[in-house]
Amino acid sequence: MNDALPQIMPAEPTNDPWARNLPAGEALVWLDLGWRDLMHGPHLSLCYGFFVWVLLAGALWSLIAYGADYILFPALSGIMVIGPVLAMGLYEKSQRLSLGLPVSLLDMIFVRPASGYQVLFAGALLCLLMMVWLRAAVILYALFFGLLPFPGLDQVVPMLAFMPAGWATLIVGSAVGGLFAAFAFAIGALSLPMLLQEHSDALTAMGTSLVLVWHNLRVMLAWAAIVAALFAVSVALGLLPLIIVFPVLGHGTWHSYRALRPA
Repeated sequence: MNDALPQIMPAEPTNDPWARNLPAGEALVWLDLGWRDLMHGPHLSLCYGFFVWVLLAGALWSLIAYGADYILFPALSGIMVIGPVLAMGLYEKSQRLSLGLPVSLLDMIFVRPASGYQVLFAGALLCLLMMVWLRAAVILYALFFGLLPFPGLDQVVPMLAFMPAGWATLIVGSAVGGLFAAFAFAIGALSLPMLLQEHSDALTAMGTSLVLVWHNLRVMLAWAAIVAALFAVSVALGLLPLIIVFPVLGHGTWHSYRALRPA
């Protein structure tokens, strides 16, 4: 069975203890390993993906129902900020599979991380970052449109596409959102898997994640591009593909952590 797994390219010698010198194509290996973990007991990962989809769809529906649709698009992008927290159960499944341990849906829901409640602290920090991004998006709208009320979802595309203020909002909003997304990815991509497996505090794990991403920028940029592309496709198709996409990315993230974390 082990012979069927994709082979990870050996790292080139380096004096940098944090660098693995992995090629960008290694991100595709992580994606494949994520798919293979999903296919080991697919009902477990798909049920988990369905729960996450229900949670996210319910949260977005609540924004529309309670008249907060003006932050719908920033909220969609903010999902990727808190995604690592929501994927803890998927990391647990991948870890158990790597150790040859049995896994159940209860194991994935009631995760017992080695770092204990530090996971909650890390989750709170990521949620706080998401809230700051939502507030920044509201400020940007007010900066370019002043007191003009939000026109509603049916008019937002023409407003952004055919008004100079809309172009400016898209350009500046994309730049600011990109900075938030890059920082969130750097501190969250590997910190949650680390907190699951190792005894550490949240700030140390986030700092370690930041260092690993920076010293392995080539492969992590490729992984970030895969995550963003699959998430964008899922959003375009009404979030339903997330039932499959989210577990694959969650399992793949675990393998990215194992590939980059120093032994």
